[in-house]
Amino acid sequence: MHIKKLIALFILLLVLVNCKDSSIQTIQPQIIPIPEVVELSDSFFTINNSTGIAYDNSFKVSPQFLKDFIKSGSRINLKDGKEIQFIRDENLGLEAYVLTVSKEGITIKASTDQGAFYGVQTLRQLMPVGLENGTFSGKEISVEALTVKDEPQFLYRGIHLDVARHMFSVEFIKKYIDALAMLKMNTFHWHLTDDQGWRIEIKKYPRLQEVSAYRNATLVGHYSDQPHQFDGKRYGGYYTQEEVKDIVQYAKERFVTVIPEIEMPGHAQAAIAAYPELGCKDEPVEVATKWGVFEEIYCPNPKTFAFLEGVLDEVLDLFPSKYIHIGGDEAPKTRWKNCEHCQALINKEGLKDEHHLQSYFITKMEAYLNSKGRQIIGWDEILEGGLAPNATVMSWRGTSGAVEAARLGHNVVMTPTSHCYFDYYQSENDNEPLAIGGFLPLEKVYGFNPIPEELSTEESKYVLGAQGNIWTEYIPTEKHLEYMAFPRMLALSEVVWSNPKNKNYKDFVSRSENFHQRLDALDINYANHLYEIEGDMIFDKGKSYYELKTLTQGKNIRYTLDGKGPTINSKVYESKIPITESSTIKAAVFNDEKQLGKIFTQNINYHKAIGAKITIDKQPHKAYSGSGAKGLINGILGSDTRYGDKEWLGFWGEDIEITIDFEQPTKINSIETRFYDSQGQWIYAPTVYEYLILQEPNEFLQDTTFVLGLPKMAKEPRFKLLNNKFSKMETGLYDETIKIIIRIPNYGTIPEGKQGAGNKAWTFIDEIIIN
Repeated sequence: MHIKKLIALFILLLVLVNCKDSSIQTIQPQIIPIPEVVELSDSFFTINNSTGIAYDNSFKVSPQFLKDFIKSGSRINLKDGKEIQFIRDENLGLEAYVLTVSKEGITIKASTDQGAFYGVQTLRQLMPVGLENGTFSGKEISVEALTVKDEPQFLYRGIHLDVARHMFSVEFIKKYIDALAMLKMNTFHWHLTDDQGWRIEIKKYPRLQEVSAYRNATLVGHYSDQPHQFDGKRYGGYYTQEEVKDIVQYAKERFVTVIPEIEMPGHAQAAIAAYPELGCKDEPVEVATKWGVFEEIYCPNPKTFAFLEGVLDEVLDLFPSKYIHIGGDEAPKTRWKNCEHCQALINKEGLKDEHHLQSYFITKMEAYLNSKGRQIIGWDEILEGGLAPNATVMSWRGTSGAVEAARLGHNVVMTPTSHCYFDYYQSENDNEPLAIGGFLPLEKVYGFNPIPEELSTEESKYVLGAQGNIWTEYIPTEKHLEYMAFPRMLALSEVVWSNPKNKNYKDFVSRSENFHQRLDALDINYANHLYEIEGDMIFDKGKSYYELKTLTQGKNIRYTLDGKGPTINSKVYESKIPITESSTIKAAVFNDEKQLGKIFTQNINYHKAIGAKITIDKQPHKAYSGSGAKGLINGILGSDTRYGDKEWLGFWGEDIEITIDFEQPTKINSIETRFYDSQGQWIYAPTVYEYLILQEPNEFLQDTTFVLGLPKMAKEPRFKLLNNKFSKMETGLYDETIKIIIRIPNYGTIPEGKQGAGNKAWTFIDEIIIN
């Protein structure tokens, strides 16, 4: 009894000691993007209706943003005073800031209003989430004392949005810009024209609004689905010049530059539908109703150049940006090859071929924009045939375009498909919304280094930054768009803003989990894959194991091996699982009360090549290196729709030879391989490949070549092709096989009329199953 009284007294004393601060709730710093320096103190500052704000006349946007944010979220009105001060410091960089919170007040130091604005965005994340949507009910806001010193790593920090395929409201575009600004991104790349629609009002050419802005139907399902189906519904619209001005001004007030993209010379079918004389055939065409690359291309004649100059004149009046994006990508040359005017122009100008004609076209348009005080930026195809003198290159087909441009002394923005295409799948879950293909999980975005390793320190200075791209062929709604953008936009913001030395993916996951509350308050839909499980097949001393992991802290993984889904009572994963036979592992993340994430399922086919030695005579492309050569015989199939996952290996334009050596002579009955075929993404299954089976060194028991899915010559193997991606060969019984060689030539050059025409095709190979 005496002990109980002592305990009760001790608890009472604790309550009394802490009573003074019981109403104080400060937000622990979990800032995204992570700042350069954060120094914590042990006090706090309270904002209330008696708090005053003061600022230099050069600061107009940032203090007003802070006042509006606090007032709209809490109904606290900041008055004139000195508790919160904006101080001009010429020693800081253009976008740098120093934020100091002490028990006496808050100061934000910056040399520009833009730098101060980023300081406000950091301060915003130190305040209660309820301020974002007006649900904060307190009379005071407590901010933890600290000092933040911060500045960006890159000048260009961009996010792209395609509105030609699917269009989004003005209100949503502003919401999108708000999110960019909150994450300290400073560029909005607005893709306004394409084959499927023209989305900006040009008063000089009214048929762009009447004809080019609308298509008669839209493709249903995926481009790869055959035969193509259409919804039969007219779709379209455009942004008026007044709406464009409104959006540009709105972005300016958040220090976001809007760069318009007006596609040329390709992706021009919508414009040619309105004005056929702009094409080489001068024949009517319709606005495209499906995705892909089309033959229609601007003809480089006086009418076309006059048209484009007229368009650009109005664009320049609407967009004050230094850069105008002119596209330049995926421009088929078939029309030019068969055009008398184009061929005469090639001869007249002494051009080598149609690629140089494209360079001539881009250079002419650049000269016009330069005469207006602007610069062009274009996709890396503008390198073909020679780069226009002052052009900036947006490198999307990997990093080689960036390397070439930087070595020529041209500025570069990095946006490779491998790390920056947010229209790709972000999870291996089968219930993900339809996407164009590929696989770009959050961790891969976060791990992106915008500086190509091939560049020297001096050449690296030409890399301005990076950009995330969202193409909307398969993204028809605003919620779907947000789902694809977030949280990958968070990861990219840290790539382009934060010092790489401060980056840590596990810490980022923790901060993202917290940041999701802010996204909820802002009514931003996001993909929450933080509670998903990652699995790996690992080999140790001749034995096989399966390893499970999740990055969120303080949670358990529970799993089963009987094919049933895990429950709160299932076995807790504590160490790697031995694998000695074909198995199905099901697992999920749980807290103490319930399942948090979706069920992870992994089927393991324990075939005879597992544990064998495998080599490939070429290295897979660094962007698609999967799990390395060993991943081809680990018993796990890659995704049917996501070629960028860790099971697929990608090779660009290379023939490959794969060798599998068995430790002991092995009886085999069949070989099964799998190739990805997605021509819209430049990926082609090989048309020819060869198996060689060895029983003794240099003794080939089976030498079989397959052409277009059928055996060309073979010792009566049985072979079948499944879904245009799978191949299986029944070899017969060979008891003493010691080696298998698989030779896979690359498909070759992508033909005219196809996406990526003229480029080498990709080869993607998955599991090699030997039974």
